[in-house]
Amino acid sequence: MTLSGVTSRDGFLDNKLMIDQPLSGAHRAGLDAVLLAAALPERTTGHVVDLGAGVGVAGLAAAHRLPEISVTLVEIDPELAGLAEGNAALNAGTAGRVSIVIADVLAPAAERRAAGLLDNMADHLVMNPPFHPADRGRSSPAASRARAHALAADAMEGWVRAAAAVLKPSGTLTVIFRADELPRLLSAIGNRFGSLTLLPIHAHAGEPAHRLILRGRPQGRAPLRILPGLTLHAPDGGFLPEAEAALRGGGLPVVWW
Repeated sequence: MTLSGVTSRDGFLDNKLMIDQPLSGAHRAGLDAVLLAAALPERTTGHVVDLGAGVGVAGLAAAHRLPEISVTLVEIDPELAGLAEGNAALNAGTAGRVSIVIADVLAPAAERRAAGLLDNMADHLVMNPPFHPADRGRSSPAASRARAHALAADAMEGWVRAAAAVLKPSGTLTVIFRADELPRLLSAIGNRFGSLTLLPIHAHAGEPAHRLILRGRPQGRAPLRILPGLTLHAPDGGFLPEAEAALRGGGLPVVWW
Protein backbone atom coordinates (compact mmCIF):
# COMPACT_ATOMS: atom_id res chain seq x y z
CA MET A 1 0.00 0.00 0.00
CA THR A 2 1.27 3.47 -0.87
CA LEU A 3 0.76 6.54 1.25
CA SER A 4 -2.19 7.56 -0.91
CA GLY A 5 -3.82 4.19 -1.51
CA VAL A 6 -3.49 0.62 -2.67
CA THR A 7 -1.39 -0.60 -5.55
CA SER A 8 -1.87 -3.26 -8.18
CA ARG A 9 0.77 -5.51 -9.71
CA ASP A 10 0.37 -5.38 -13.49
CA GLY A 11 2.08 -7.26 -16.26
CA PHE A 12 3.68 -5.52 -19.23
CA LEU A 13 5.52 -6.97 -22.24
CA ASP A 14 3.41 -10.12 -22.19
CA ASN A 15 3.90 -10.35 -18.40
CA LYS A 16 7.69 -10.42 -18.73
CA LEU A 17 7.82 -7.10 -16.85
CA MET A 18 5.85 -6.80 -13.61
CA ILE A 19 4.99 -3.36 -12.28
CA ASP A 20 3.53 -2.19 -8.98
CA GLN A 21 1.58 1.03 -9.44
CA PRO A 22 -1.27 2.94 -7.79
CA LEU A 23 -4.53 1.12 -8.33
CA SER A 24 -6.30 4.24 -9.52
CA GLY A 25 -5.63 7.86 -10.35
CA ALA A 26 -3.38 9.81 -12.65
CA HIS A 27 -0.23 7.78 -12.21
CA ARG A 28 -1.14 4.51 -13.92
CA ALA A 29 1.15 3.70 -16.83
CA GLY A 30 0.01 2.07 -20.04
CA LEU A 31 0.53 1.89 -23.77
CA ASP A 32 2.29 5.26 -24.13
CA ALA A 33 5.14 4.17 -21.88
CA VAL A 34 5.55 0.89 -23.75
CA LEU A 35 5.61 2.62 -27.14
CA LEU A 36 8.18 5.12 -25.86
CA ALA A 37 10.47 2.29 -24.81
CA ALA A 38 9.87 0.43 -28.07
CA ALA A 39 10.98 3.51 -30.03
CA LEU A 40 14.59 2.99 -28.94
CA PRO A 41 16.28 1.10 -31.79
CA GLU A 42 17.63 -2.40 -31.43
CA ARG A 43 21.30 -2.51 -30.41
CA THR A 44 20.96 0.75 -28.44
CA THR A 45 23.76 0.93 -25.88
CA GLY A 46 24.91 3.34 -23.19
CA HIS A 47 23.07 5.28 -20.50
CA VAL A 48 19.35 6.00 -20.94
CA VAL A 49 17.66 8.64 -18.77
CA ASP A 50 13.86 8.50 -18.41
CA LEU A 51 12.57 11.96 -17.42
CA GLY A 52 9.27 11.94 -15.55
CA ALA A 53 9.50 8.18 -15.13
CA GLY A 54 6.56 7.67 -12.77
CA VAL A 55 6.69 4.05 -11.61
CA GLY A 56 9.34 3.32 -14.23
CA VAL A 57 7.53 1.47 -17.01
CA ALA A 58 9.25 3.12 -20.00
CA GLY A 59 12.76 2.91 -18.61
CA LEU A 60 12.33 -0.61 -17.26
CA ALA A 61 10.76 -1.82 -20.51
CA ALA A 62 13.76 -0.41 -22.37
CA ALA A 63 16.16 -2.10 -19.94
CA HIS A 64 14.33 -5.40 -20.35
CA ARG A 65 14.65 -5.33 -24.16
CA LEU A 66 18.09 -3.76 -24.47
CA PRO A 67 20.66 -5.63 -22.35
CA GLU A 68 23.53 -3.23 -23.11
CA ILE A 69 21.95 -0.14 -21.53
CA SER A 70 21.88 1.26 -18.02
CA VAL A 71 18.88 3.38 -17.01
CA THR A 72 18.25 6.27 -14.66
CA LEU A 73 14.60 6.83 -13.73
CA VAL A 74 13.94 10.47 -12.83
CA GLU A 75 10.76 11.26 -10.91
CA ILE A 76 9.64 14.23 -8.81
CA ASP A 77 7.16 12.34 -6.61
CA PRO A 78 8.97 10.40 -3.84
CA GLU A 79 6.10 7.90 -3.56
CA LEU A 80 6.22 7.03 -7.25
CA ALA A 81 10.03 6.98 -7.16
CA GLY A 82 9.80 4.44 -4.33
CA LEU A 83 7.54 2.26 -6.45
CA ALA A 84 9.94 2.62 -9.38
CA GLU A 85 12.82 1.49 -7.19
CA GLY A 86 10.79 -1.50 -6.06
CA ASN A 87 9.87 -2.31 -9.65
CA ALA A 88 13.52 -2.28 -10.67
CA ALA A 89 14.26 -4.79 -7.91
CA LEU A 90 11.18 -6.86 -8.79
CA ASN A 91 12.35 -7.56 -12.34
CA ALA A 92 15.49 -9.67 -12.40
CA GLY A 93 16.26 -8.81 -16.01
CA THR A 94 16.95 -5.19 -15.07
CA ALA A 95 18.81 -5.83 -11.82
CA GLY A 96 21.96 -3.79 -11.35
CA ARG A 97 21.35 -1.58 -14.38
CA VAL A 98 18.70 0.81 -13.01
CA SER A 99 19.07 3.77 -10.64
CA ILE A 100 16.54 6.25 -9.29
CA VAL A 101 16.85 10.03 -9.02
CA ILE A 102 14.20 12.12 -7.24
CA ALA A 103 14.34 15.48 -9.00
CA ASP A 104 12.18 18.21 -10.46
CA VAL A 105 12.82 18.46 -14.19
CA LEU A 106 11.80 22.13 -14.07
CA ALA A 107 14.01 23.09 -11.12
CA PRO A 108 16.92 25.53 -11.57
CA ALA A 109 20.01 23.88 -12.98
CA ALA A 110 21.94 23.95 -9.70
CA GLU A 111 19.08 22.28 -7.85
CA ARG A 112 18.67 19.69 -10.59
CA ARG A 113 22.38 18.84 -10.50
CA ALA A 114 22.39 18.61 -6.70
CA ALA A 115 19.61 16.02 -6.92
CA GLY A 116 21.77 13.90 -9.22
CA LEU A 117 20.42 14.90 -12.63
CA LEU A 118 23.74 15.94 -14.13
CA ASP A 119 24.72 17.64 -17.34
CA ASN A 120 25.94 15.38 -20.16
CA MET A 121 25.09 12.21 -18.25
CA ALA A 122 22.85 10.53 -20.86
CA ASP A 123 23.59 8.85 -24.16
CA HIS A 124 19.85 8.69 -24.79
CA LEU A 125 16.92 10.42 -23.13
CA VAL A 126 13.27 9.40 -23.23
CA MET A 127 10.40 11.39 -21.82
CA ASN A 128 6.63 11.32 -21.54
CA PRO A 129 5.78 14.84 -20.29
CA PRO A 130 2.37 15.76 -18.85
CA PHE A 131 -0.09 15.72 -21.74
CA HIS A 132 -2.85 18.18 -20.89
CA PRO A 133 -2.17 21.91 -21.35
CA ALA A 134 -3.11 23.69 -18.15
CA ASP A 135 -4.22 26.72 -20.16
CA ARG A 136 -6.90 24.69 -21.97
CA GLY A 137 -8.88 23.20 -19.13
CA ARG A 138 -9.26 22.68 -15.41
CA SER A 139 -6.56 20.88 -13.47
CA SER A 140 -7.18 18.37 -10.72
CA PRO A 141 -7.31 19.90 -7.21
CA ALA A 142 -4.89 17.16 -6.13
CA ALA A 143 -1.42 18.60 -6.62
CA SER A 144 0.28 15.30 -7.50
CA ARG A 145 -2.41 14.37 -10.01
CA ALA A 146 -2.35 17.79 -11.64
CA ARG A 147 1.45 17.67 -11.88
CA ALA A 148 1.33 14.28 -13.60
CA HIS A 149 -1.22 15.33 -16.22
CA ALA A 150 -1.31 19.12 -16.58
CA LEU A 151 1.41 21.01 -18.44
CA ALA A 152 1.77 24.72 -17.72
CA ALA A 153 1.88 26.95 -20.79
CA ASP A 154 5.65 27.46 -20.61
CA ALA A 155 6.63 24.15 -19.01
CA MET A 156 7.37 22.24 -22.21
CA GLU A 157 10.31 24.51 -22.88
CA GLY A 158 11.64 23.69 -19.42
CA TRP A 159 11.43 19.96 -20.10
CA VAL A 160 13.28 20.38 -23.39
CA ARG A 161 15.89 22.64 -21.80
CA ALA A 162 16.56 20.04 -19.11
CA ALA A 163 16.76 17.29 -21.72
CA ALA A 164 19.30 19.27 -23.73
CA ALA A 165 21.44 19.78 -20.63
CA VAL A 166 21.31 16.16 -19.48
CA LEU A 167 22.07 14.69 -22.92
CA LYS A 168 25.55 14.35 -24.32
CA PRO A 169 26.08 16.31 -27.56
CA SER A 170 26.09 13.01 -29.45
CA GLY A 171 22.92 11.73 -27.77
CA THR A 172 19.33 11.20 -28.86
CA LEU A 173 16.02 12.50 -27.53
CA THR A 174 12.80 10.48 -27.80
CA VAL A 175 9.45 12.01 -26.76
CA ILE A 176 5.88 10.74 -26.86
CA PHE A 177 3.30 13.51 -26.85
CA ARG A 178 -0.21 14.49 -27.88
CA ALA A 179 -0.47 14.89 -31.64
CA ASP A 180 -2.69 17.97 -31.34
CA GLU A 181 0.00 19.69 -29.27
CA LEU A 182 2.76 19.29 -31.85
CA PRO A 183 3.12 23.07 -32.37
CA ARG A 184 3.80 23.51 -28.64
CA LEU A 185 6.40 20.74 -28.69
CA LEU A 186 8.19 22.07 -31.77
CA SER A 187 8.16 25.60 -30.38
CA ALA A 188 9.80 24.36 -27.17
CA ILE A 189 12.42 22.41 -29.10
CA GLY A 190 13.37 25.44 -31.18
CA ASN A 191 16.97 25.05 -32.29
CA ARG A 192 18.03 22.87 -29.33
CA PHE A 193 17.55 19.68 -31.36
CA GLY A 194 17.73 18.88 -35.05
CA SER A 195 17.32 15.92 -37.40
CA LEU A 196 13.78 15.70 -36.05
CA THR A 197 11.80 12.64 -37.11
CA LEU A 198 8.09 12.24 -36.32
CA LEU A 199 6.09 9.02 -36.12
CA PRO A 200 2.32 9.66 -35.96
CA ILE A 201 0.36 7.11 -33.90
CA HIS A 202 -3.23 6.33 -34.94
CA ALA A 203 -5.66 4.36 -32.82
CA HIS A 204 -7.50 3.15 -35.95
CA ALA A 205 -6.93 3.42 -39.69
CA GLY A 206 -8.51 6.51 -41.19
CA GLU A 207 -8.50 8.43 -37.90
CA PRO A 208 -6.30 11.44 -37.11
CA ALA A 209 -3.18 10.69 -35.12
CA HIS A 210 -3.75 11.00 -31.36
CA ARG A 211 -0.13 10.57 -30.30
CA LEU A 212 3.24 11.10 -31.91
CA ILE A 213 6.76 9.99 -31.18
CA LEU A 214 9.51 12.48 -31.93
CA ARG A 215 13.21 11.71 -32.09
CA GLY A 216 16.01 14.21 -32.50
CA ARG A 217 19.67 14.94 -31.86
CA PRO A 218 21.32 17.88 -30.08
CA GLN A 219 23.64 18.44 -33.03
CA GLY A 220 21.31 17.19 -35.75
CA ARG A 221 21.30 19.08 -39.03
CA ALA A 222 19.01 16.97 -41.23
CA PRO A 223 15.59 18.40 -42.19
CA LEU A 224 12.39 17.38 -40.45
CA ARG A 225 11.01 13.99 -41.54
CA ILE A 226 7.46 12.70 -41.01
CA LEU A 227 7.26 8.93 -41.23
CA PRO A 228 4.27 6.83 -42.30
CA GLY A 229 2.01 6.49 -39.29
CA LEU A 230 1.72 3.51 -36.98
CA THR A 231 -1.86 2.21 -36.59
CA LEU A 232 -2.54 0.37 -33.36
CA HIS A 233 -5.90 -1.37 -33.74
CA ALA A 234 -7.52 -3.60 -36.34
CA PRO A 235 -11.24 -3.08 -37.17
CA ASP A 236 -12.16 -5.78 -34.65
CA GLY A 237 -10.42 -3.83 -31.87
CA GLY A 238 -7.41 -6.10 -31.51
CA PHE A 239 -3.88 -4.87 -31.94
CA LEU A 240 -2.26 -4.98 -35.35
CA PRO A 241 0.97 -7.03 -35.63
CA GLU A 242 3.46 -4.14 -35.30
CA ALA A 243 1.71 -2.79 -32.19
CA GLU A 244 1.31 -6.29 -30.77
CA ALA A 245 5.03 -6.93 -31.20
CA ALA A 246 5.85 -3.77 -29.22
CA LEU A 247 3.41 -4.75 -26.47
CA ARG A 248 5.15 -8.12 -26.19
CA GLY A 249 8.58 -6.51 -25.77
CA GLY A 250 9.80 -5.85 -29.28
CA GLY A 251 10.93 -2.61 -30.87
CA LEU A 252 9.09 -0.50 -33.38
CA PRO A 253 10.02 -1.31 -37.01
CA VAL A 254 11.11 2.25 -37.74
CA VAL A 255 14.21 3.65 -39.43
CA TRP A 256 14.56 6.99 -37.69
CA TRP A 257 17.51 8.38 -39.68
